[in-house]
Amino acid sequence: MPPRVRHDDLCENESRRNFVKSAIGLGAILPFLIRSGGAQAGDTTMLIDDFTSSDLVSKLGTRWRGVSDQVMGGVSEGKLNYDTILGRNCLRIRGDVRLDNNGGFIQAGLDLGKSMGLLDASRYTGMRLAVYGNGEKYSLHLRTPDNSRPWQSYRAHFTAPNTWTVIDLPFADFKPYRTQPPLDVSRLRRLGLVAIGREFTADLAVAEIGFYS
Repeated sequence: MPPRVRHDDLCENESRRNFVKSAIGLGAILPFLIRSGGAQAGDTTMLIDDFTSSDLVSKLGTRWRGVSDQVMGGVSEGKLNYDTILGRNCLRIRGDVRLDNNGGFIQAGLDLGKSMGLLDASRYTGMRLAVYGNGEKYSLHLRTPDNSRPWQSYRAHFTAPNTWTVIDLPFADFKPYRTQPPLDVSRLRRLGLVAIGREFTADLAVAEIGFYS
């Protein structure tokens, strides 16, 4: 099943944000419609980050970190930074993915629980991202305690066009990579936004990421 894509209406989103700021003081966290830091009773979504913090600390209290295949001898080069694109604050990953020395990835990773804790996402259907990019294909990786090796994960793929776009990735679309157990969404440990698997120039921005029902 291909990811569901909805083109973002910037004016509508901005009006909605302004309404929330004035009415209930929650800040610019829509379209996820939740309070920062977790789901409330009756919520159908849970925000992981909307990148209102320039220090790249997520709403979960954990920090985004960049990593590349250089940790295993590869030569891909990437950088991770806070940016603003078309008025939207975002996490931006840029670099060149190369396959030399059995490498081939750059990644922005986030622990979903402090001190290697776990997050239970069993009440949700999948992951929702607001992305902007250069038309290339990227991946979202999830890891659980069942993934004991660094190369093991559950992976879904999406294309990031050069306009802000909201993409839904159902958990059913995440395929196990070099691991046997099925994805247990009640025990999520880490996620990664990844440019991987082929030689190309990566440029991916994410303005919001979370779970949806």
